[in-house]
Order: sequence, then structure tokens, then C-alpha cells
Amino acid sequence: MESQPHSQQRTAKVIAFANQKGGVAKTTTALNLAVAFQETGHRVLCVDMDPQGNLTMSQGIDPDTVEESMYDVLVHDMPIRQVIRKREIDVACASIDLAGAEIAMSAKIGRERSLQKALNVVAEDYDFVCIDTPPSLGLLTINALTAAHKVIVPVQCEYLSMRGLIQLQNTLQMIRENLNPDVEIEGILPTLMDTRTVHAKEAIEILEENFGDRVFASRIRKTIRFAEAPVKGMSVLKYEPNGVAAQSYRDLAQELLAKPSMGGVPIVVPTTTDQEVAAPHVQ
Repeated sequence: MESQPHSQQRTAKVIAFANQKGGVAKTTTALNLAVAFQETGHRVLCVDMDPQGNLTMSQGIDPDTVEESMYDVLVHDMPIRQVIRKREIDVACASIDLAGAEIAMSAKIGRERSLQKALNVVAEDYDFVCIDTPPSLGLLTINALTAAHKVIVPVQCEYLSMRGLIQLQNTLQMIRENLNPDVEIEGILPTLMDTRTVHAKEAIEILEENFGDRVFASRIRKTIRFAEAPVKGMSVLKYEPNGVAAQSYRDLAQELLAKPSMGGVPIVVPTTTDQEVAAPHVQ
């Protein structure tokens, strides 16, 4: 399917995936939703803001061998185009250097807006920018939330993992007051769901009681495919196109694209894609 025509008026919708708790499928969601968007004909950029570089690795790029990364963009104002690699989707790569970015940026004026400024330059090149954030609410995540229009919060269906939502909401309120008045939570995504357990169902009920229709109807079930696909350097949509895991992210993409806040009516696409983009294994 062809991309939508380029428009001088349209700029990318920037989505940050945030939760200060690790292991909730942030990276999995950022990558696979981005690929699902691309299947519908949208132009998509993924930005890896996590020093662990899991999103970068999930597209077959070894963060240890990346010479120019988001560290250079944030700290040295390198144009973001210089760190973008083309794989299934475009990826602005992370490297281990990102772990030192917060200290390196500490004396920088306007440090919270470094990512926002970098993305402004490529805003007309993409329909969506998906930002993967580290499991913390430090300066890297604050940069992502300052640059974002919307925030998607992946939440593991366990009671303890949901408690962090309050801290994230407090951080977002601070960012709205000081840096980005328009950023808001687009939705809360239940992930790693084991439908066989009563606990998971109770956790969903608690989410819906507290957040109502901000909880996505889509559910991401626990499956080994989410662990297997990154080892092959690809999204689960490419690794197992006809599987339940891939379809769950296509469903999420359709749910998002149907929302007025995301700008339109979803494009209906087949559940499989014939086009495959080579993604090399990590060396």
C-alpha cells in the first residue's frame, strides 16, 4: 500500500511510550505498533531513547557498534537524520552512551527540549514518531514527554505494576505546567496479559474503574513470540505475520487510527502483508 501523499501542512503525531516500571512491554509496543502503522501506509520513525538500546537491537542493529546515536543528537545537537537507520521502519538509534546523556546535558540550556528541537526538523517527513523511553522518569523520559503530543502507557496486568501510574501522572502534570501544556495520555494498554488468571482480570477491572475509556479495548497477551522476534532482529509482525501477537498490534493500530484525537478513520488492511523488508541479525 502506498504512503499517504506528502503535505506541507501535516506534521508528525509524536507518541511517547512511557512507564517508569521496566518489563511492561514498552519497547515491544513502540516497535510493533510502529510497524502496524506502516502497514497501513503511514510513514513512521521510531526513536530509541533507552540506553539499553532494545528497540535498536530489535531491528537487527547492534547498539555497541553504532558510532552516532541519539546521544549525539541530544548532547551535541547532531541532526537526527544522521542517526536514522532504515529497517522495517526508520530507527533513530540508541547506544550505551545514552546512559551518560543526563549528566552531559546537565549544564545545557533548554536541555528538556533537545529532542523536541531535533524532531521539528523531520516533522514533515513522517506521519507518526514513536518514542521508546527508559524505565525511569529522568531527563531522557522528560525529553520524550516534552516532545510528545500523546502518551501511551503499557501496563502489565498486575496490581503492583499499576501503582506507578500515579507517579507518571504527577510527572505529566509537571510537564504540562512547565514544558508542554498539550501532552496527554492517549491510552493505557494492558500488556503481558495471562487471560487464565483471576488476578489479570481483576487488574483490568481496577484499571477500567480508575481510567475508564482511556484503557484501550486492545489487549496484548503474554506469548513467547515477543521474546523470539527481537533475537531475529525483527518485529513480531514480520516474524509471525499471521499470529495472534501480530494481530493484537494491528488491532491496536486500528483502534488508535479511529480516534478523532489521532486524526482520522482507520485504513483497513489485510491481516497479512506481502511486503517484507530485510532486517539483518545482530552481528
